[in-house]
Amino acid sequence: MSYMFHYPNLKWTALQAESVGVPLLTEQTEGVKEEELDDLARALAKAKAKFGLEGIYTGALASVYQKTRIERICEGLGLRCISPLWGVDPEAHLRRLLRDGFSVIVVSVSALGLDQTWLGRSLDATSIDELVALGRRFKFHVGLEGGEGETFVLDAPFFSKRIEVRSAEKRWRGDSGSLEITEAALVSKATKAGAA
Repeated sequence: MSYMFHYPNLKWTALQAESVGVPLLTEQTEGVKEEELDDLARALAKAKAKFGLEGIYTGALASVYQKTRIERICEGLGLRCISPLWGVDPEAHLRRLLRDGFSVIVVSVSALGLDQTWLGRSLDATSIDELVALGRRFKFHVGLEGGEGETFVLDAPFFSKRIEVRSAEKRWRGDSGSLEITEAALVSKATKAGAA
């Protein structure tokens, strides 16, 4: 558990970095509230020294907790912090991702109304409609910003190849769960999804 970071399927971010063509720098954290900020600061300082990092982009839509802490760390390191999605309507954001050609799956859920059928589910027009309706009914952030869930990007317009999930396991604990991707690979975008 972490208050700041996405953690399901972290090992597969190496495929995302490879597809985008950017270096990947990792840092260990125990995910202890507030202490994990030191881990983030350490990672950003390393990236600044190693790659000449000048700033970072966040995907924050509405989490003041995350946004203000990242901004404070960046200020201390002399980095710019840009949050282009801040304040964007979450439903509009999800629909824009689809329109722009992103392929995204749900890899964890922990909100009333989201059951294990959501694990591994692709975001498409139908699932977004359902997510919006459930968000209204159960009062959670449709963009899953408050820890209600996590997603994983399999393809994006700036990926050179897409990620194909070849096997995965659902893990359900009471009223929350996650999808652990056990095998994945980069494949040509010309290869149809689902074909190995």
